[in-house]
Amino acid sequence: MADKRDYYEVLGVSKTASEDEIKSAFRKAAKSCHPDLHPDDKAAEAQFKELNEAYSVLSDPDKRAKYDQFGHAAFDPSMGGANPFEGAGFGGFDDIINSFFGGGFGGGFGGGRSPNRDAPMAGDDLRYNLSLTFEEAAFGVTKELTVPREESCEACGGTGAKAGTSPVRCPTCNGTGQVRSQQNTMFGAFTTTRPCSACNGTGKYIKEPCPDCRGKGRVRKNTRISLKVPAGINDGQTINMRGEGEAGYKGGPRGNLYVTVTVKPHKLFVRDGSNLLLNLKVPFTTMALGGEITVPTLKDKVRYTIPSGTQNGTTFRLREQGVAHLNAQTKGDLLVTVETDVPKRLSDEQKALLQQYAALSGEASTPSKKKSGIRNIFK
Repeated sequence: MADKRDYYEVLGVSKTASEDEIKSAFRKAAKSCHPDLHPDDKAAEAQFKELNEAYSVLSDPDKRAKYDQFGHAAFDPSMGGANPFEGAGFGGFDDIINSFFGGGFGGGFGGGRSPNRDAPMAGDDLRYNLSLTFEEAAFGVTKELTVPREESCEACGGTGAKAGTSPVRCPTCNGTGQVRSQQNTMFGAFTTTRPCSACNGTGKYIKEPCPDCRGKGRVRKNTRISLKVPAGINDGQTINMRGEGEAGYKGGPRGNLYVTVTVKPHKLFVRDGSNLLLNLKVPFTTMALGGEITVPTLKDKVRYTIPSGTQNGTTFRLREQGVAHLNAQTKGDLLVTVETDVPKRLSDEQKALLQQYAALSGEASTPSKKKSGIRNIFK
């Protein structure tokens, strides 16, 4: 037993520490080295086992008194000592840690022990798909959501028992939530523990169930929730509404509501992050000679001057005419790509002018008088 550290040293408390001080020290230390938070960390696992062993002794007045008198020898089997994890209502590591955290860390070390089903537990998370127009996503909007979710029953206050009554201690398991049975074999006596089927492991029994929730303590309702969608949210992004999920169990906190956004496409604009992309048709003469063009934006229309000789496919940037950066005061830009079409029908006057332009440019050619210069060889 010489290699074992002093239990008071393990928990970091003095030998005169109160029960509350011991409990607080254990809770703080257990959170910092729990194996579920440090997977594959052998050092954390060893530290956690050491903490559990120390707490199982110092939290029990009788065991603590024996330890203060005899030290580790009080629990050394070779010297007639008892198993420190037997008695005091604990069956092992899981029972100790679940008495604090209600099974919130997961399986622990017990490998089969059920968590305390009467401990407070958080409610389930919910997911909601919200469809927005392009403008709603760009500028932000407040939406009223109708969410079906489990609520605590108002008639019974969530107890599941009829108004005026309350759950009583389960007579089958005597309120422990577990039933133990012993079996004698050729190898010795074995004790097994299972959740009590009479109370579903809660330790409480409802004689007269609430008629509104039928003993569940919860009812399903359609609840209206107001959601403020921030300006600049994009397609596929999710908003976390904390505490708007389903009601908790046994006084536990609510779950969260996760709202995933789907943004409808726009007939003119394509979004690229916080920038907007726009293809704009511009007359050939304006691109050649330069001049003012009218550019649509999400809010209104603006005037923009392009230089002479602008080529087909040129892109111009209009600063801060895009979408707001999410949770920021700045905006993206509007990127306008100008395009022109060759006219399919020209008047005689237009043809003459173009012929004159071609001659001045050294590009004169004899116009065809036929509609097409290609003979159809399939006739």
